[in-house]
Amino acid sequence: MTLFGNIFSVLLCLLFGFSSGFSSETDSHQTLSLSGKWRLSNSNNSLSLPAEVPGCVHSALQQQGYIQDPYIRFNDVSYRWIALDNWTYTTTFTVSTQLRAKQKVLLVFDGVDTVASISLNGIIVGNTDNMFRRYDFPVRDLLKDGDNVLKVSLMSPVFYASERRKAHSAYRVPPECPPDVQKGECHVNFIRKEQSSFSWDWGPSFPTMGLWKGVQLEAFDVLQLIQVSSVPLYNVSVSQWRVQIELLVEAVQTTNGEVMLSVPELVSERTFQTQFLPGKTKNTFTLHINTSSEVKLWWPNGHGEQPFYRITVTGSQDGFSILNTESKVYFRTVELVQEPVVGSPGLSFYFRINGKPVFLKGSNWIPAHSFQDQVTPAILRNLLQSAVDANMNALRVWGGGVYEQDLFYSICDEMGIMVWQDFMFACAMYPTEDDFIQTVREEVIQQVRRLKSHPSIIIWSGNNENEAALATDWFNIPISQKPTYVKDYVTLYVNNIRAIVQEEDQSRPFLVSSPTNGAESEQEGWVAANPYDPHYGDTHFYSYTVDCWDWRTFPRTRFASEYGFQSWPSFSTLQPVSIKEDWSYSSNFTSHRQHHADGNQQMLQQAALHFHLPNSTDPLKRFTDTLYLTQVMQAQCVKTQTEFYRRSQSEIIEGKGHTMGALYWQLNDIWQAPSWASIEFGGKWKMLHHFAESFFAAVLPVGFEDDDTLLIYAVSDLSHDLKLRAAVSFYSWSDLDPVCTLKSELLLVPGGSAVPVFKMPVAALLAGCGPCTRLTCLLTFHLEDSSGQQGPTNHHFLCSPKDAQGLQRPNITAKVQEDKTGYAVTLHSSSVAPFVWLDVGNIPGRFSSNGFLMVSRNRTVIFNAWRPTSVTELSRSLTVTSLRDVY
Repeated sequence: MTLFGNIFSVLLCLLFGFSSGFSSETDSHQTLSLSGKWRLSNSNNSLSLPAEVPGCVHSALQQQGYIQDPYIRFNDVSYRWIALDNWTYTTTFTVSTQLRAKQKVLLVFDGVDTVASISLNGIIVGNTDNMFRRYDFPVRDLLKDGDNVLKVSLMSPVFYASERRKAHSAYRVPPECPPDVQKGECHVNFIRKEQSSFSWDWGPSFPTMGLWKGVQLEAFDVLQLIQVSSVPLYNVSVSQWRVQIELLVEAVQTTNGEVMLSVPELVSERTFQTQFLPGKTKNTFTLHINTSSEVKLWWPNGHGEQPFYRITVTGSQDGFSILNTESKVYFRTVELVQEPVVGSPGLSFYFRINGKPVFLKGSNWIPAHSFQDQVTPAILRNLLQSAVDANMNALRVWGGGVYEQDLFYSICDEMGIMVWQDFMFACAMYPTEDDFIQTVREEVIQQVRRLKSHPSIIIWSGNNENEAALATDWFNIPISQKPTYVKDYVTLYVNNIRAIVQEEDQSRPFLVSSPTNGAESEQEGWVAANPYDPHYGDTHFYSYTVDCWDWRTFPRTRFASEYGFQSWPSFSTLQPVSIKEDWSYSSNFTSHRQHHADGNQQMLQQAALHFHLPNSTDPLKRFTDTLYLTQVMQAQCVKTQTEFYRRSQSEIIEGKGHTMGALYWQLNDIWQAPSWASIEFGGKWKMLHHFAESFFAAVLPVGFEDDDTLLIYAVSDLSHDLKLRAAVSFYSWSDLDPVCTLKSELLLVPGGSAVPVFKMPVAALLAGCGPCTRLTCLLTFHLEDSSGQQGPTNHHFLCSPKDAQGLQRPNITAKVQEDKTGYAVTLHSSSVAPFVWLDVGNIPGRFSSNGFLMVSRNRTVIFNAWRPTSVTELSRSLTVTSLRDVY
């Protein structure tokens, strides 16, 4: 195999892991993996145990039986001692004479969490202070025959953050500590580490320590390829694509040679004479794509396919191969359009992909586990597939977590999920000392180079909510001191991060913050007076106490990048980390898991606006009924808000509108607890996620009332026009046969628009529909064209279900049968049943439909099991709950 072919196979191995001692060699390059079994000890050596690398201290302690699952009950607090201690990872390895004879030997750490001193054979080779950086150290002269001892001494991140805070004596850098309800650690903004690892309002405090990515020795005589990136750029004036290839190379000495770039499928190839200079250098080459080749474009989910091409890079010197690699390249353009809007002050804010305006539908991504070594490829794929299956086309990788692993972005590329990528700064001010700025600069350069080849990433954003925190004074900063903080803000995000991104990546837009007024914030010196202004940029909006069924309470924004409501996960998700005494809504456990102030109360208050609260005399049933009702509330709230954003895309009302994005908070959970997530820890869909599959459908009917008039909008994400009408059916709460149905005229619904197709005063509707009143009837509606129904059926309640007259227990029976496609559950109901919820406890899998309104006597739902099961097991585990069953 050629030299670089071997390097590339090693890089692939590094991506997907291998056992300790793996080595790869050629005449001039050798890699020795040091991942695998290490020893781990604490500061006084009272604990010494084997530990896997990649991994972390918490995972090692659990794997060796020193601690329980940290997620059980109150263990987040019980195990606080782990992060307050210092820990040392040690490994012993041997190296061949051939490896030691190489011109250069680098000790490479792909990820160290976080503050460490590294020594080899008793000599300190370097230090680390940033979880998000790759580090390498030259060690050729320190290696010896026989055993070599490598030690990584990790300092308590909590202690380090506190020391850094003390050293910053000129002025405070808020917030000092998280709210007490989060049971977290202080000063996380002083350490370049996953910000939510010190606690968040949806997650525990587990300030991790460890070697969270691979470790290896790289030895070479000529050069080593560290990274390849390929970024396609489109020249509109000549209608031609070009691919910008960057090779990040470490060369031992000046190396002359030639590099050939080729995309065979597009009959495009070019050879360059080049010179690699000694040390680490970035080498840029441009390949112009043959204009006679038709380039297939990458499209977001729902808008087209996600084709890719293979690009090969080969390098030679005097006829000998020095490079040989192949990677994927996807072609797509992205623009963030901020321009004047007719009939509205301010500017638009929407994305054009390949020249087409695209409404972003999706959610926000947080770390999938407190311990990154436990985030498996299967977990990532399951969560991202769940996003696609709910008709999402976008996720925002939120700025308080981690830059996700390579596989995450590769799956997004493959599935057509657009990624809004934050840099890892959230809800805080940050220091701007030279060493802090330097480590951040290196972090940003490395991450942009690592990620910019992914078409899924459509925007970089500098931070989460820090412009808003400064503008709206979250931290009680005296007016006289505000200029200091604005100066620090501009230094970090504009003069450093933005400058680096613009230098490294010309292919996609950059925003300084989220929420922001975008171009308007820039005009106002990067911190707008009101970053939540709906006439500009994106908004984050939360309001838990006002009635979420009232669409008038929502901002008619250009782009909704965060909004949401909490709910509890299923009993089957909580059960493994709790005991019987925890299973009540007023237990210590229930309170302990809630990290958002008054969160448990807010859920009940919001639910009580429209529903009777559970009142069973059986404590366990009352608890599980309450969990269910919080999910009903959350699903209905987020549905109402999302439908409002989707129907606002074509309208300007009172100067506001043209909404072009709805990303609710949040997709996934980091542990088993109440949160804003639509998918529980472990992958189970909450009711909200089932609702999302409908409210993010490509064609959607949205119904709402305005001044006692019912309006139905047809929303279409399709590229082509449709002619649609609304079909409305009235049902009595007490009867499964429709009382009456009516249809509107067919109307033109252009692709990518929202159009009203039905409008009638509710009084007139009721008058024309026999015995119906607001209290006795509800309605369902769908869209249809001349060939039949288009999109899902929706519902509209004419009163709160708690006031509904005639709503009765539906006595639903269920029969489970097995067929070729899986397991079919046939339901039979005696009356109208809102929010019918099927649950099979801890049997992992997903129902084809759930949380639905049942207005028919019979309905069949498919269960797709994620492990082998049986009709007997499913029948025994199945429970069916509807709204009337909880009171």
